[in-house]
Amino acid sequence: MEGDVVTGRRIAVVTGASAGVGRAVVRELAGHGWDVAVLARGEAGLRGAVKDVEAAGGRGLAVAADVADLEQVRSAAARVERELGAIELWVNDAFSGDLRYFWDIPEDEYRRITEVTYLGQVHGTRVALEHMRPRDRGVIVQVGSALAFRGIPLQSAYCGAKHAVKGFTESVITELKHCGSAVRVGMVQLPGVNTVQFDWNATGFDEHPQPVAPVFQPELAARAVRFLAEHPRRTMWVGFSTAYTILGNRVAPWFLDWYMARKTVQGQLTNAGGPRYGSNVFEPRDEDADRGAHGMFDAKAKSRDAWSWASMHRLALAGAAAGVLAAAGVVRGRRAMTH
Repeated sequence: MEGDVVTGRRIAVVTGASAGVGRAVVRELAGHGWDVAVLARGEAGLRGAVKDVEAAGGRGLAVAADVADLEQVRSAAARVERELGAIELWVNDAFSGDLRYFWDIPEDEYRRITEVTYLGQVHGTRVALEHMRPRDRGVIVQVGSALAFRGIPLQSAYCGAKHAVKGFTESVITELKHCGSAVRVGMVQLPGVNTVQFDWNATGFDEHPQPVAPVFQPELAARAVRFLAEHPRRTMWVGFSTAYTILGNRVAPWFLDWYMARKTVQGQLTNAGGPRYGSNVFEPRDEDADRGAHGMFDAKAKSRDAWSWASMHRLALAGAAAGVLAAAGVVRGRRAMTH
């Protein structure tokens, strides 16, 4: 990527950037040479994210925007191009959710979750392409989930939206290839992550929401997003749990139906005390206070993952494996010659 002609830094837009995975992505990009425009609804969270960028030596730009509104996203992108420069990376991360049975979710809330989580990525992609396609360069990263491949109980709105994002993105990838565009679009599929999401999820349960185990820190997801931005590929799975969920559903979806019906409802709830900020479906919950990237599960969240590391180094591993096989072939050949 070329970067800004004055600063030499590249320019990225991150939606849902005020907290959680989006906030970790902002920090990761800023620490590796990117100027970052942060899009979200909560003013305090936006200010905190810009401070993170500036602390890393970059330029940050806070733009209050609701990704469910296409014109707000379009206006935000125009401002980024005016004030920071040409957008080279667009990360679609914004979402909202509700942890309860499908039949208990109010229709207006279900529609809103779908508009933010699905149409938010559609709008972000549309606007990013409006700027990238004429220049014939740029990368779009969709932050997805293992739940884009396998639905689980209590998250029908989120799972439905993530499935839709996957299908939409695959369609756009093929259209860009057909047109010979150099713009790249990829997806990062995430496991359960320790974020503030579980402190402001809408829910009908008295227990505190929690991510499905095993739980990973948001910085692991952020590293994967940056890797995909700088080494574009179609998709990347983060976490062994993402891999076995996707592969297991391909092999035995009936077994996962049974297992999740027995285990996954209670597995998303905990009696441990924690902050409850109220639902962020219709209103931001970091308007007056910055919530940061992490949730309440630091004690059990993993910061490393062998699957992600292997995915990022797959070419080197493939080369090493080829070398081992070649060496083994030489040894076998020499043994054959001595007999």
